[in-house]
Amino acid sequence: MIVLVPAWSPTSSLLLLLLLSPSLRGSPDCSFTHSPISSTFTSNIRKLSNYLLQDYPVTMASNLQDEDFCSALWRLVLAQRWMEQLKTVAGLDLQNLLEKVNTEIYFVTSCSFQPLPSCLRFVQTNISHLLQDTSEQLLALEPWITRRNFSRCLELQCQPDPPTLLPPRSPGALEGTEPPASQSYLLLLLLLLLPTALMVLAAIWCLCWLRTRRRLPHPRELVPPTPSPQDVLLVEC
Repeated sequence: MIVLVPAWSPTSSLLLLLLLSPSLRGSPDCSFTHSPISSTFTSNIRKLSNYLLQDYPVTMASNLQDEDFCSALWRLVLAQRWMEQLKTVAGLDLQNLLEKVNTEIYFVTSCSFQPLPSCLRFVQTNISHLLQDTSEQLLALEPWITRRNFSRCLELQCQPDPPTLLPPRSPGALEGTEPPASQSYLLLLLLLLLPTALMVLAAIWCLCWLRTRRRLPHPRELVPPTPSPQDVLLVEC
């Protein structure tokens, strides 16, 4: 990647040193024999932060995998891309400040990172948060940059998505989703029990009918007896 900087500036000299010095460039397996992190990164980041609008909108990855020192390196990769993009829309003075910060983190381009994965999700934040995070990642990497081999960090990894929990279903919903085998079994059981249930109902009806018949008087008992002539005379008297 070619970085355009003002000719003969101190920043240009430092950038050229990082690009051409074999001791400072990352090897193909992404390791460093000499630290590419300078002692001036905090000062350069602070100067840029003081010059920029604190609420200038940028984006940061929200779901990078937390892989020890790989995560710090990945965040610097994304921050370096922002420095390159901001330089294209900044004035000359601001370009110089951006280039100084870009020089501090440009060493990440010496490792052959894979293209950004499609699973990365970005959230909007402001430039002050991005610069603060950049300073924190450099500080975290500084004591380990020459002791670690970062070859396993060449592909940015996303955090796995949390499992989707199904909402609880009501008993009615559970009954409505019974598999066909269970429904056939219940239908067969109902058909087997139906004749027995009908017989029981018929027996109960017969018993009730017999009990009712026993309580009712015979029709002949309901006709009053014909009075004799003597009874009629007694009544008339």
